[in-house]
Amino acid sequence: MTALTALSPLDGRYQTKLEHVADYFSEFALIKARLTVELMWLVTLSETKAFTLLPAFTEDEENFIHSLVTEFSVDDAETIKAFEKTTNHDVKAVEYFIKEKLATHKTLTAYQESVHFGCTSEDINNLAYGCLLLSARENVLLPIAHHTIETLRELAHDNADAAMLARTHGQPASPTTLGKEWANVVYRLQLAANAIEETPIMGKCNGAVGNFNAHMVAFPQIDWETVSITFISELGLSPNPYTTQIEPHDALAELCDAMARFNTIVIDFARDTWGYISLGYLGQQHKDGEVGSSTMPHKINPIDFENAEGNAGIANALLKHFSEKLPISRFQRDLSDSTVLRNVGVAWGHSVLTLESLVKGLKKITVNREVMLEELDQHWEVLTEAVQTILRREQVEAPYEQLKTLSRGAHVTKENLHAFIDGLTVSDAVKKEMKALTPASYLGNAVEKAGI
Repeated sequence: MTALTALSPLDGRYQTKLEHVADYFSEFALIKARLTVELMWLVTLSETKAFTLLPAFTEDEENFIHSLVTEFSVDDAETIKAFEKTTNHDVKAVEYFIKEKLATHKTLTAYQESVHFGCTSEDINNLAYGCLLLSARENVLLPIAHHTIETLRELAHDNADAAMLARTHGQPASPTTLGKEWANVVYRLQLAANAIEETPIMGKCNGAVGNFNAHMVAFPQIDWETVSITFISELGLSPNPYTTQIEPHDALAELCDAMARFNTIVIDFARDTWGYISLGYLGQQHKDGEVGSSTMPHKINPIDFENAEGNAGIANALLKHFSEKLPISRFQRDLSDSTVLRNVGVAWGHSVLTLESLVKGLKKITVNREVMLEELDQHWEVLTEAVQTILRREQVEAPYEQLKTLSRGAHVTKENLHAFIDGLTVSDAVKKEMKALTPASYLGNAVEKAGI
C-alpha cells in the first residue's frame, strides 16, 4: 500500500502528518500494548506472595520479560497475526506468542501456564486501550491543543486594541476588539482542554464477568481486589471496581464528549475567522507558487480554516457515536464495542488534523486594522446604546425611545448624532461627554479582557 492506494486519507494524503498519531492507534501499537499488559500482569503475579505458581522473578528473568516489550518488532507482530489466523482470537494469539518466547528461556519456560492467568481477553484489551489513550492524550492531543491555545493567546495580546464592529444577529452592534474576541475563544478552549486532561481513563482486571470467579476458586487466600487495583494503578489508569466482562466505557465516553466539545469550539472559531476574512478584517499571506483557484488568479482562499472545520466535523461524528454506543453492551458483554474501539484513532487523527490546520491558518493571517476602523466610522448608530445609557443616568425621560426614533433602520452619521445631542436638555458637560464618544473608542473593558 502507498499513500495513493490507501482507503483512508489518514493513511494516504495525510499520512506524513499523522505518523505520531499512528504510534498510538495503529494495530501494531495495539498488539504491543496487549503484550505489555500481559507481561506486566505476569510480573504482578510473581510479586504476589500467595500466588504459588510463580516465584519472585530474578533480575535476569525480569530483564528478559521487559526485553519482549522493548525489542518488540513488526516481525513479532506479524508472528502474532499468524497465530491469530489459527485462533481467530487476537488476544489469545498474544498469549501464545508470549508462551513461545518464554519457552526459549531456561527458567521462564516452566511458567508458561501462568501467562493470562485468571484473565478474560477484555481484561487485557481494556487496559491496552487505556494505556494507549493515556499516552496519546499526554503526548499527542494535549500538546497540539495547548499549542493552539497559546498561538491564539498571542494573537489576542497582539490585537488587544484592534477595534472592530461587533455583529449580533449579523447586524452592527456595540464595538469590541479583535483581541477580545480571540480571548473569548482562548478561555473556552482552555476550559475544554482542562476537561480532556482531567477525565479519568479507567480500567478493570477482574475476570470473565467482573467477580474474580476464576481467581478466587484457585487462590481464595489472595486479596484479588487489592492486587487488581494496584496493577491497574501502576499502569497509570483509574481502577473501576464495578464491571461486567467489560469496563463499561463511561469514562471513555466522557473523554470523547470533552474532545467533541473542544472541536465544536474550534468549528465556531473557524467559521467566524472565515467570516472576518470575507469581510476584509483579516488578510492571508500569499506563498509563491500556490494557487487559490484554477481559473481566478487573484484568489487566496481560507482553506486552512475550512479544513479545520471539515476535519472537526468528521471527528465529532465519530466521537459522538463513541460516547453514545460504547457504554451500551448487552447483558454481561457483547462484541459490538470491539470494531468501534478500533476506530478511536480515526477520530483522534481528524482531531489532530483539525488543530494543525487551524494553527497553520492562524500563522498566515494578517490583521487589517484600517479596514475595521473604516467600517466602524460608517456605523455611528452603535453609539446610541452609549448615549441612551448616559441619558438614563441623567434621568432624561424615555431615552431609549428617543434614540430608537433617531436610529432604527436609519443611517446614523457623526453629524446627525451630534445634532441630536445638541437638541437634548442636558448640561453642556454631559453633551461634551457624549460627543467625545467614537465608535472606535466605545470598547468597554475589551482591551483589558484581551490580556487573558
